[in-house]
Amino acid sequence: MKQLVQNVRDGRLKVTEVPVPRAEGNRVLVRTHASLISAGTERMVAELARKGLLGKARARPDLVKKVLAKLRRDGLLSTLASVQEQLDRWMPLGYSAAGEVVAVGPAVGRFRTGQRVACAGAGVANHAEYNAVPELLAAAVPDGVSDEAAAYATLGAIALQGIRNADVRVGEYVVVVGLGLLGQLAVEILRAAGCRVAGLDPVARRRGMAAAAGAELVLSPQASAVPAVRSWSRGLGADAVLITAATASNAPVELAAELARDRARVVMVGVTGMNIPRKAYYEKEL
Repeated sequence: MKQLVQNVRDGRLKVTEVPVPRAEGNRVLVRTHASLISAGTERMVAELARKGLLGKARARPDLVKKVLAKLRRDGLLSTLASVQEQLDRWMPLGYSAAGEVVAVGPAVGRFRTGQRVACAGAGVANHAEYNAVPELLAAAVPDGVSDEAAAYATLGAIALQGIRNADVRVGEYVVVVGLGLLGQLAVEILRAAGCRVAGLDPVARRRGMAAAAGAELVLSPQASAVPAVRSWSRGLGADAVLITAATASNAPVELAAELARDRARVVMVGVTGMNIPRKAYYEKEL
């Protein structure tokens, strides 16, 4: 079967031939009809892969800590061999797809062959012709829902979980920072839940989409956004801030503290820098 993969060392992409996985244990084998490209997340993965060793280390200090721990535990030669092995690896891409079940493992009880399912999970719902998906990472697709729409299920679930973590109520003022695909889904769900929504993004087209979906206030994430949000929220600030941006910058986390009222909820849904400014978060009890 064909599968899209990326080289960890230099970021090269290729479509390669790999064996079709098997439906073992609690897994279902799914023939992919549609897979979703999550532009923010997958762009960050691609950009990291294209960085040199120093760039990778700066971007992923957590991995540097793991390498140092292995160095202390196993020595230099073993660590170098392990690092080289990881850098030479071809990594599967994708984490949200939909298709048809063509085989089920012996421990599967919820699905049957011929059934359409949405699939989730990095390293599971890949950009590939077939995926072997754990039963708990698949969901039945209702009749009348297209495969293309079903492929959005993972992103919708991520947005919905972020909103649940924000514990929002009808009528509350919620700011969505980052209006990519995940942010657009969050805006629509929040509006359906009866919240008043503002959206921040530097791209005018995205702001226009959010406004069309019901966002009352759309702004570029600049310093002027803070007084505008405060005025919109009756001088108090947002009851909740959802960060749905994808950037290595710490700016969204810092901006969220300024947008929020005292004792508001700030939820990280996307992927950004996480150097939390203690003073702002501590004083507002965020």
